[in-house]
Amino acid sequence: MFNFYKILFVMTLMIGSLIAISSYSWLSMWMGLEINLLSIIPLLKDKNNIYPAEAAFKYFITQTLASMILLLSILLSLNIQEFWPETLAFLNMIMNSALLTKVGAAPFHAWFPEVLEGLNWMNSLLMLTWQKIAPMVLIFYNCKLSSFFLSIILISTIVSGILGLNQISLRKILTYSSINHISWMLASMLNSQYIWLIYFIIYSIITLNIILILRLKQIFYLHQLFNSLNSSKLIKFSFMLNFFSLGGLPPFLGFFPKWLVVNNLIQQKFFLLSFLLIIFTLITLFFYLRITFTALVINSSEALIFPPKKMNFLIFLFNFISLSGLLVMTLVFNYI
Repeated sequence: MFNFYKILFVMTLMIGSLIAISSYSWLSMWMGLEINLLSIIPLLKDKNNIYPAEAAFKYFITQTLASMILLLSILLSLNIQEFWPETLAFLNMIMNSALLTKVGAAPFHAWFPEVLEGLNWMNSLLMLTWQKIAPMVLIFYNCKLSSFFLSIILISTIVSGILGLNQISLRKILTYSSINHISWMLASMLNSQYIWLIYFIIYSIITLNIILILRLKQIFYLHQLFNSLNSSKLIKFSFMLNFFSLGGLPPFLGFFPKWLVVNNLIQQKFFLLSFLLIIFTLITLFFYLRITFTALVINSSEALIFPPKKMNFLIFLFNFISLSGLLVMTLVFNYI
């Protein structure tokens, strides 16, 4: 029965997202978002722990308020555009604010770290990846170059870097990392239809790879990370390099989408925006480097070989993609 209801709600979760991104009317998109919201709430609960229930309640309240604002802005824009067309820009900003709240971009991000802190790793993965698809697509449909949109990009980059510095919870570190990547995806939407989608797919692969290992070892905090990956120096080394990939350090796969975004922004003469994105993302890269160097230096008594039953094929495959995918992507784009 447990597996049946999980499968049922996962299916309706996906159906809700697909309805939202494939609809032609804003009301149908709103309906898809609500189906998605009502489907994920039962998936977040855990009968053995009170924290997922608290996180699900916070998530429901926040998403409901954002949905109310989104629906109000949709109805007002449908009724007012014939009489006061000059108010459409303001309503468009309100609509984007509701969608940015749903996706967790700064300064609408306050709920995001608190919700993820109460979830297990698989639900956190769902929040960091799948739950962003529908709102990001709707933002893309409604995206226009404006001072509001540019300020959201810069605030998300700055806030994610500064607030992520003093965190000891890996779920919060990945949350602020997600906010940073949201700013890059929003920047790629300014003048490109597909770069943000490539960015999102690569980000999801790297995040999946990191969370699979954290879930396998049941690691939630930095001190657990330093103590739990002691079975093999090579496993620890390959896992830590995934943080470099997530931060966009070459020659790893995570560098590729950032290079695409910067290249596209420079071609469109967004020089200052490109510079600020790179500078403030270095703060995020700094706490990845700090985690990596600390974990590799503190404990140096591990074996230099793979233990035979510690790493399954799926984790090994995603490690390989994350660490060597840049070469493959470069070859693919050379032949396109």
